[in-house]
Amino acid sequence: MEADVREFRLPILQPGHHDSKGPPMTTDHAPRLPFGAEDLRLPDELRGPLRDHLAALKENYLQRGWGSRVGWGERPALIVIDMARYWLDPQLQIGSNLDSVMESTCQVLEGSRRAGLPIFFTSLAWDPADPPSPQNRKLQWTVPEGDAAELFALDSRLEHRPDEKIVYKRYASAFKGTNLHEMLTSLSVDTLIVTGISTSHCVYATCRDAVDSFRVIVPREAIGERCELMHEVNLLDIDIDLGDVTPVTDVVAHLDGLSR
Repeated sequence: MEADVREFRLPILQPGHHDSKGPPMTTDHAPRLPFGAEDLRLPDELRGPLRDHLAALKENYLQRGWGSRVGWGERPALIVIDMARYWLDPQLQIGSNLDSVMESTCQVLEGSRRAGLPIFFTSLAWDPADPPSPQNRKLQWTVPEGDAAELFALDSRLEHRPDEKIVYKRYASAFKGTNLHEMLTSLSVDTLIVTGISTSHCVYATCRDAVDSFRVIVPREAIGERCELMHEVNLLDIDIDLGDVTPVTDVVAHLDGLSR
């Protein structure tokens, strides 16, 4: 008896097509992101088509079973990644204007405090005596001598509190070379809200390491970086593979529900 084998065909969506189950596609006059470096922005004529293409890619991934929502667990915690002057000052080598990301991050931070969540921050564990890695040769950024303490201190807008742990890291991921995983598991955390910068580097690396052990929630407006293209592409990758990219308003609403 022959097996009943049915061919599976993917409905390939093209830019400009809108699946009623998914979000509407953008127009050719899509608004630019409110953050980033001016010299690393997309040309205006490419922004709309790129977002259309990324939306179509997401729909195709969903048809393949990728990008499902994982949702919230019972014990969330918040991590705020690298919100310090070295990355936030547009006058510095790798800095850019990320004021809107700061504003959204503070909204999530305030909601997390109201809900009594464990809160963690990260910054760079800068030590000029550390031997250089191959990546240090790839990314030739510098730290002015004597300025490290001020450059890597948390931005005052975060209003950091003494009971909120700062994780000093040497690598992109907040987990690599730190005891963050052990601290989270000791608190029975099952969900990690990831905010901060930069989308394509430290945020992405942290999400990549977190998803093996924790549900990952990424408030969309509370992450960002200097390069518009890198942000858009990595945000899609996070959403289909690593975490639930969720509007800040929805994240804060969930947190407020926990605090009642």
